[in-house]
Amino acid sequence: MKKDAKSTKKKSRMRLLHQYYSYTGFYKFVGKSVKKAIIPILLFIGAILALDYFVLDLNKLLITVTETYSPAGIISVFFASESLLGLIPPELFIAWAGKSAYPIFYLSLLAAASYLGGIVSYFGGVGITKIPAVHRAIEVNMAKHIKNTRKWGGFLIIVGALLPIPYAMTSIAAGIIRFPFMSFLMFGLLRFVRFYAYALVIFEMV
Repeated sequence: MKKDAKSTKKKSRMRLLHQYYSYTGFYKFVGKSVKKAIIPILLFIGAILALDYFVLDLNKLLITVTETYSPAGIISVFFASESLLGLIPPELFIAWAGKSAYPIFYLSLLAAASYLGGIVSYFGGVGITKIPAVHRAIEVNMAKHIKNTRKWGGFLIIVGALLPIPYAMTSIAAGIIRFPFMSFLMFGLLRFVRFYAYALVIFEMV
């Protein structure tokens, strides 16, 4: 009887969550995000193939980069990007890792840099709330993102970690609303899943 009661309670809670996310437009938001994400991914793949076929040997270019610049320098640049607004597409760095001496090792370092960059962005969001003028400006520019983070919390962080949308912005919004830090760390681990999943495709291409 107790198990049945627990099972019913769990189903009721899941049903209520489903209704809430349906009512607030979470599923629609995810659908739009996926559609938006697919286009840049396809464009990126097309650009790489076109660049490799018509302009230059991409393999040679990536090998040149690995021979010219130190891995520490490249990963530092990526970490800086992921700590700000995710200005440089991670796919470029994943392609670099694929041509490095130790692809999985450097891919893991990139994923860790992205994860740590999200933490820096989170605390950046927390810090912003302590500067009224900056806080007001950021809330205007990121109003929709902050509103969505308040509504959907952890689920939006999961989407930000997995989909090719700037993870830094999601992290900043999480910091601004003071989303529980330990939960943020846990959901952010999905960033590693994203990097390994994308590497399966990009490593084959380059």
